[in-house]
Amino acid sequence: MKPISNAAVLARFGYALSDPTRAEILMKLAAQPQYPGELAAELGVSRQSMSNHLSCLRECGLAVAVPEGRRSRYELAHPDLAHALNDLLGVVLLASEGHVPHP
Repeated sequence: MKPISNAAVLARFGYALSDPTRAEILMKLAAQPQYPGELAAELGVSRQSMSNHLSCLRECGLAVAVPEGRRSRYELAHPDLAHALNDLLGVVLLASEGHVPHP
């Protein structure tokens, strides 16, 4: 199997972040693990849409499903991703002139 290049890894990360709902899911997972149904309700999307977004995040290597009985809890694939997401957000906000950050 051919190794994945750094550029391909970054492109996959960028693809995951290119959708506002997926970006919001990642920020919520950075704060704490979540269940799909709760995420769907919080973000105002259907369960099917949430399932599709979580599938994309799993395939991009950013989120993992942790089985808990008949349910699965989602969390970031690696604890360092939370720090990286917050750093990236900070840099992007600094570069966005006129942006008013939300708490």
